[in-house]
Amino acid sequence: MIVCVCRRVSDREIARHARAGLSFDEIQFELGVATQCGRCESCARDVVAQCSSTHPIAAVHNAAVPQTIQLASSITESKAWTSSLHSQAA
Repeated sequence: MIVCVCRRVSDREIARHARAGLSFDEIQFELGVATQCGRCESCARDVVAQCSSTHPIAAVHNAAVPQTIQLASSITESKAWTSSLHSQAA
C-alpha cells in the first residue's frame, strides 16, 4: 500500500527500513516520507512503530497477519477516506 503519495513510498519500503533498525527520522531522510504535504506522517510512524525492534509484538505478529491489512482498516475509518468516497459518488 502506498503510504506517501507525494514521494510514492509504500508501507513495505518503510517496514523494510524500520526492520533494518532505522528510526523514523532516518527513514524520513532516506525515503523523503512525510517531507512534503505531511498527511502520511502518522501512518508512516505507525508502520515504523509496528516494525521497530523495541516493539517485539510486531516481529511476532507480522507472520500471522499482514500489517497492510491493519493499516488499510484504519485508513478506511479516516475522514480523508470517507470524503473521497463521497466525492466519487457525486
